[in-house]
Amino acid sequence: MSLSGAISIDRGVRPPAQAALDAGFGGDTRHGCVALCDGTRVLGVCEQERVTRIRGAGFNPSTGLPDEALDLLLDRLGHTRADIGRYVRAEPAAHDAFDQVIDHHLAHASTAFLTSPFSSAAILVCDHEAPYVTLWHGRDRTIEPIEFTWRGPGFSELYSQASRALGFGPHAGDQRMEALARLAPRARDEALERDFRLDGDGFAIGAAWQRVLDELGAGSGASLATRAARASAVQTRLSELLLELVGQAMALTGKTELCLAGSLFYHSAINTAVKLSVPSASVFVPVDPGNPGLAVGTAMHGARLAPRTVSPYLGPAYSSDEIKQTLDNCKVAYEWEDEGAIIGRVVEALGRGQMVGWFDGAMEWGPRALGSRSILANPFAPFVLENLNRFLKRREAWRGYALSGLTETVARDFEGPATAPFMECDYQPRDRARYAHVLPSPDAAVRVQTVDSAAPDRFRLLVQAFGEASGSAVIVNTSFNGFHEPIVCNPRDAVRVFYGTGLDMLVVGPFVLTK
Repeated sequence: MSLSGAISIDRGVRPPAQAALDAGFGGDTRHGCVALCDGTRVLGVCEQERVTRIRGAGFNPSTGLPDEALDLLLDRLGHTRADIGRYVRAEPAAHDAFDQVIDHHLAHASTAFLTSPFSSAAILVCDHEAPYVTLWHGRDRTIEPIEFTWRGPGFSELYSQASRALGFGPHAGDQRMEALARLAPRARDEALERDFRLDGDGFAIGAAWQRVLDELGAGSGASLATRAARASAVQTRLSELLLELVGQAMALTGKTELCLAGSLFYHSAINTAVKLSVPSASVFVPVDPGNPGLAVGTAMHGARLAPRTVSPYLGPAYSSDEIKQTLDNCKVAYEWEDEGAIIGRVVEALGRGQMVGWFDGAMEWGPRALGSRSILANPFAPFVLENLNRFLKRREAWRGYALSGLTETVARDFEGPATAPFMECDYQPRDRARYAHVLPSPDAAVRVQTVDSAAPDRFRLLVQAFGEASGSAVIVNTSFNGFHEPIVCNPRDAVRVFYGTGLDMLVVGPFVLTK
């Protein structure tokens, strides 16, 4: 079945005009997102929460659209709604704002395949939405379903069952479980391995699964190490069973390239397991494999684009003049510096153990800060985790933080996949003593972004300069946001978070602010 087949509905309300934009939408109830295509490429992507500052904001009920994100993106790109020829979304909508509606899992498959570097690939979707697991074959502009009917709960639902048993909330609970499991990444449960397995097109779930859930739920009196080991054992077993399914998907399609899509692949430990079992260059995980990322898949589907790599740096950008106007309006003291001076000052600040807000160029889309809207810290500073968890993010003391490192440094200092440009994989430090200050437990894994020429130039130069000063071109990189709020979008957001948190320095474009 092709992209224009029976599971794609074209209402024919507004036939696209020549050179009109295709607008794609995802995440209607939570994490609403919009993407714009011009018929040849993706021009921009923006989540609703980044603009409204309401964490997890979905579409507006009155219009059925993420209006604030849509209008900001259009304005930044020099367009208006009159330039949109087609509105496309995944799943039926209560509003008639959309010209084309495509199946939820097809939209996931579109995001993964159409933003990949492959012209042909197997596509595996594992999501919270029914039918939970689907297989697809992508070739050029065509994505066809593979005959495969999954029965029972999927991987994502079972992962969430475990996180709920731990007492983690419905929003970001899975991420907290993943962070806990990183403390003991090699843990296993022999009974779970015997009693919980794949059975053709579903799971065979024995008594061991419920026993594990009961142990997770009774874990309030258990040690942190015990809770981490239990969470890790669940994650490990799910990863092993997923690898079996990956083998089936590649055998059914006859493909050596694989694209992964759906909420399961937010989990970097699971992505790592796949990338280490299949040649990593043959596996692609999109910038945002979850529901917000559907915006990109639906926009590219509407524009009938062939697969092409899509930059993660397609959010709103602000000129130096706009930044200066904001700083002057806020009546804050700042200094203008050239690129070399800014990099030098940030490296010195990091060397002193300070935390730096970094606002540069177009905002990232997707769940990770990748060097445009980041908070940076020194992984070798003695109190780096305490400063980040207690004073900046107000998280549990056992939470770890991601690293960004030059690709060649990551290959030297860490064990893991060859690349992870979207911070989508976990790594093990080869010299744990050197990285001890950034590891929340002696055996902890850490999520890493590999930085190469595709990353923003100034961020790459900064990481390189820090390496020249410290001996390792690796820095802590976490999202630039205040307590329990989305990543900053515009310069005013950056100023507010800087003065409202424990940050020591702010770089916003060519300007530097200090306290």
